Amino acid sequence: MDFFELDLSVDAEFAEILLAELAEIGFDSFLEKEDGLLAYISEEHFEDRPFKVLMENYAARIPLSYGLKKVKKQNWNKEWEENFHPIEVAGQVYIRATFHEPAPADFRHEIIIVPKMSFGTGHHETTAQMIELQLEIDHRGKSVLDVGTGTGILAVMAHKLGAARIHSFDIDEWSVENGRENYALNEAPHITIEQGTIQSQQPAVYDVVLANINRNILLDEIPLYAAFTGEYLLVSGFYEQDIPDIRTVAEAAGFKKVKQISKNNWAAVVFRK
Repeated sequence: MDFFELDLSVDAEFAEILLAELAEIGFDSFLEKEDGLLAYISEEHFEDRPFKVLMENYAARIPLSYGLKKVKKQNWNKEWEENFHPIEVAGQVYIRATFHEPAPADFRHEIIIVPKMSFGTGHHETTAQMIELQLEIDHRGKSVLDVGTGTGILAVMAHKLGAARIHSFDIDEWSVENGRENYALNEAPHITIEQGTIQSQQPAVYDVVLANINRNILLDEIPLYAAFTGEYLLVSGFYEQDIPDIRTVAEAAGFKKVKQISKNNWAAVVFRK
């Protein structure tokens, strides 16, 4: 399967806004660069008209330039390896690639990720914040559901924290393939993964449900997550100003907000049933 690569040059203050807008029209993998970002979408999900309307609307208001080209999925590795550096989360988690040196001894957890075309290296604020919130929840012996798993990084974090049963899924076939690879790299082959949506999951209750997706999907699907959630629901992929809307839907589904954090206007929230 081929992908379209959008090479977007735009001021940093608008890059995150455009990232969210692009996610709304199907772009699902992003890589930051000094003067903007690279965004990727599978050829089958790309629609020319919504993309052009989005670009024209912003070009009329802010300085930006872009190029769009078709790339093979394996090209992602080269782009990523040239730009990816190890990162740290909350002074406890060290996230690296296979070609980096092992984590320094003072880190409690090390996660090895090869992201391919999937979202979730820990570099984006939403992923890092989800991991930070996971660190505050006792996962030992618990069951975990990772919604829209991407690279599988949050499922791997649940494994590192001692979760006993972990299931993950993603609508993207490439993410499922990538997730399996990352689970093996982190010695967590027992994590199950499948291609699908929340609607296609077998009924089950999990102690912790993780969903780092985007605002609109969360607003639609949080009521569905409620049937799968035994205790905690952790969500991210939206801005601080979206929290009231997310909270309204979650509370109507039987959740109570217990914590929220934010960075660079991106937010993550813990709800409890």
